[in-house]
Amino acid sequence: MNKNLNPLNWTKKQQIIGGAVAIVLIGGATTGIVNHANHQAKERKIEALKNKKIKLCNARAKKARKLEKSNEADSKKLLDIAEKTPTDKNIKLAEDSILKVKHAEVKKAFDNQVVGIKNRVKLENEAKTAFSNYQKDAMNQDKYKTAQQAISKLTSSYSKGLKDSLTKQLATSKKQADDATKAQQAKSESDSKAKATNTNKEQSASTGNATNNNANVNAGNDSQSTVNNDVASGSNSYGGGSQNNYSQGGSNTSQNNTNSGSSNQGQGNSGQNNSNSNTNTGGNGSNSNNNGSNGGNSSQPSHVTKYLAWVSVDGVRTYTQLCNSVAEANSWTYGILHSQEIINLSFDHTIGNGLDNV
Repeated sequence: MNKNLNPLNWTKKQQIIGGAVAIVLIGGATTGIVNHANHQAKERKIEALKNKKIKLCNARAKKARKLEKSNEADSKKLLDIAEKTPTDKNIKLAEDSILKVKHAEVKKAFDNQVVGIKNRVKLENEAKTAFSNYQKDAMNQDKYKTAQQAISKLTSSYSKGLKDSLTKQLATSKKQADDATKAQQAKSESDSKAKATNTNKEQSASTGNATNNNANVNAGNDSQSTVNNDVASGSNSYGGGSQNNYSQGGSNTSQNNTNSGSSNQGQGNSGQNNSNSNTNTGGNGSNSNNNGSNGGNSSQPSHVTKYLAWVSVDGVRTYTQLCNSVAEANSWTYGILHSQEIINLSFDHTIGNGLDNV
């Protein structure tokens, strides 16, 4: 071993220098150790901060996902309400809730559902309007076809109840209109036949009266001729069919001849009479001819058809109205069916209506 390497052999100066070097070396080593420890501590701190940030982000993400699920659930719930009761208010609430949904695909699906609800409401309103227009003019076949087509467009499951109800009411109204049309046609034909029969009876009665009057006039003329001939001869006087000689005083009493007409009752007429009388006075040469009276016609009044309109609740006729025409009956029925009371009842009860001839 080199003695110079042994610190015990160093000079004082060497020992000082060696001590300083040793201190430097020891300090460097210590500094290195401290620096390493500090670096590790800093890394641990950074790692801790990183982990904390990750945890915070995860917590925020979890909260956001939870909020998103809540918003989607709220939108779904409000959409279900709008589907079952598609009022403007319910649709608006659903639309506002969809604005809070962040998921693009889910939001798009919800928006499409709102569009479907609005289109369904539009078709339902068109079907109701078309049916209402037909009820006001039930004889119009074009309005019937329009209502039928509008109802057939109600394909949504949510519209099934309304579709079934309108289809049933449309069929009932169509049958009532057809029955009323047939009744009116039958009544018109009956009235035409009755009018033709009365006209023929009047013409027949008029012809019979004219014939009787002509016969009475001819009989009166024949009687007048006989009286005139007898007066001219100055030889006879008739009274009630007996014969007497005239007096010597030269006076001449003429004959009286009364011819009573006949009574005639024409076919289909009552109270029709003809009378005719002739009175001749030979002395004065006067002649009077009176024709009798001819009574008029009388017949029984025809039956007037009434219409009993009714609206039933679960098969029971709850509302009825006696009307003078089909149009009046349809107008009354329309007013009852569109009243708030019937509309409220229709949600839980079966509503029907009809028309009977009285």
